[in-house]
Amino acid sequence: MSEPPPNRPLPSHKHKSLFERLSAFIFREPENREELLQALHDAHDRDLLDADALSMIEGVLQVSELRARDLMIPRSQMDVIDIAEAPQTWIPFVIRTAHSRFPVIEGSRDQVIGILLAKDLLRYYTEADFDLRASLRPAVFIPESKPLNVLLRDFRARRHHMAIVVDEYGGIAGLITIEDVLEQIVGEIEDEYDLDESDGTIVGEGEGRYRVKALTEIGLFNAKFDTALSDSAFDTIGGLLTAQLGRVPKRGDVVELDDLRFEVMRADARRPHLFLVTRLPKKTVAEEFADTDEQRHPA
Repeated sequence: MSEPPPNRPLPSHKHKSLFERLSAFIFREPENREELLQALHDAHDRDLLDADALSMIEGVLQVSELRARDLMIPRSQMDVIDIAEAPQTWIPFVIRTAHSRFPVIEGSRDQVIGILLAKDLLRYYTEADFDLRASLRPAVFIPESKPLNVLLRDFRARRHHMAIVVDEYGGIAGLITIEDVLEQIVGEIEDEYDLDESDGTIVGEGEGRYRVKALTEIGLFNAKFDTALSDSAFDTIGGLLTAQLGRVPKRGDVVELDDLRFEVMRADARRPHLFLVTRLPKKTVAEEFADTDEQRHPA
């Protein structure tokens, strides 16, 4: 079989493999991170990368720059179990929060003595001599400064799912899970307790609490909660609260607007996903007068 003439045109880029198309950008040798990101966005604009692939690559680059302190659940927001309390007092709390793992403390939040797996509580109902302390798994402690890419590697190698974050003085600063790190790369990871696509954007939790998706339109939110939040600058609740904070919300952040308390339940490095909205008790006339008087005559 004869070889094609040397001046025969090369096939269209549509017939090249993904590796070959990406190599064309990699061989340009970007000199800094900004040029690398620009090359990736150029690849997306030319349909060499889809939006999901671009987002994941950006997430990988971002994980390499973040530390445990940037993503941890703050100490004050940690859901913990006190070993001094009887199981029947905190089992309803375990059921309500629906976590798979809980730090167990003894005396104070600075004394984490282990991790309780929710599935291990099954033995409480089958064993008459159930021993909570004996059921605990060892807790993993990491410094606030630990890079997330190193942490993810450790999670995978040692098959851990949760780490307790400590500050420079050895005090508990918060906790972080493998899901928190992975969500920075692949986006939000839904579980059976999250809102799914068939649910509404606003779902009642009882006792005046609601789960609200960040993409809920402000007009729909106002109609549900009888509020008058402005939609002149933003279309969604997530956009409005991001502007209120002046940065991308993190899990555990709290914002109060129009007698409502917004707590961020889920967020990644790019945007919030889910809020827990609670109605605040209305102030009495005397309390409102006291607040106004304090603003006019500060101490």
